Amino acid sequence: SAVPRAPCRSRPAGGSRRPAEVAAGMAEAADEAELGLLECRVCFERYGPDGRRRPRNLPCGHVLCRGCVEALGGPERRRLECPFCRRPCGLGETSDCLPLLQLLELLGPGARGPSALGRAAGGAAPPRLQLSLGGWGSLLNPTAVAACRTSGRLAVAHDGKKKIHVYGPSGSCLRRFGERGDAGNDIKYPLGVAVTSDGHVVVADGGDRSVKAFDFEGRGTLAVREGFCLPWGLDATPECDVMVTDAEAGALYRLTADFGRGKLKKCQLVRSKLTSPRGVAVCPTSGAVVVIEHLKSKGPSGCSTRMKIFSADMTLIGQMDSFGLNLVFPSKIYTTAVAFDRDGCIVVTDVCSQAVICLGKPEEFPIFNPVVSHGLSYPIGLTYTAHNSLVVLDSGDHSVKIYSSA
Repeated sequence: SAVPRAPCRSRPAGGSRRPAEVAAGMAEAADEAELGLLECRVCFERYGPDGRRRPRNLPCGHVLCRGCVEALGGPERRRLECPFCRRPCGLGETSDCLPLLQLLELLGPGARGPSALGRAAGGAAPPRLQLSLGGWGSLLNPTAVAACRTSGRLAVAHDGKKKIHVYGPSGSCLRRFGERGDAGNDIKYPLGVAVTSDGHVVVADGGDRSVKAFDFEGRGTLAVREGFCLPWGLDATPECDVMVTDAEAGALYRLTADFGRGKLKKCQLVRSKLTSPRGVAVCPTSGAVVVIEHLKSKGPSGCSTRMKIFSADMTLIGQMDSFGLNLVFPSKIYTTAVAFDRDGCIVVTDVCSQAVICLGKPEEFPIFNPVVSHGLSYPIGLTYTAHNSLVVLDSGDHSVKIYSSA
């Protein structure tokens, strides 16, 4: 079985090197060798002893993780091409890379590759990538993801022919609906999505500035078009209400409706004078609400984000912008999505560091605890399942990535 070779470093011409330089060069070469050996060179995820990260040999001698082998094989999983030498082969011709598996066994479960943000606070084990859904050709420029806490289904909004994909807990695509058109239940451009606990998919449609509700079969049940300038972010409350941000009006609404009967009960303005609010999250236990504002500023950076935290009665209890976070943390944080985990902690996606970061509970905000610090390209969506699995929407590779802490 072949093992990929680490890149070689040439010695600079002329003169001998001092011992300190030699030691530094050896350490750097060792780091590169570990990365070359222990990471899949397609997805750059670290190999593991089982599951989708298990290293597999191709007949040409190159090594990929099982997840990439299956992805390259396509939906029918018959044939694939080596991404490095283009030699075709069948999935049945691949085999376990025994030398790498033995090396992983020697290193033990505690050995991990370097991380740009470091390990989680307190030495807690980071969540493991459990499942990856979608990808180019299945999802096109995805914009939002939401989870149903009762059924375990996921709803993903994207710009494909049918705008909403519904995935089951096992990762199978159960339904696609929402074509672009002028009919009442068509979806022009989805910016946000939420799923209520009674099983309705609610979509913020920026194309006709409306909020639309569907059941899991794709049947439209309600469309609210009056009053919104540019509805963007959505999140469902435990009472099946939906919080809606209006990015153009600078407002936050609470939508109360009987989605099954298609009856709007109330559309209440709960906060105004916000600055381009987009992402929103509701804590399922305390009822606290976090809103992400997008701020325009002069200078090379051009824009930044600010998080505002409200209590259940919509009293402002805290806020922090990118500049303030940068004074506290080692990385400038540009937030694109927010969610609450099972413990009531605020978790955000950060496109600057390509990471998911926990900022703590509202009463201790902000702390800095990286949750996922590698393997993401451009994370823009975030939610948690009923079992506290972390779901990240990565528009960089048009996929949904599900992480388990178990």
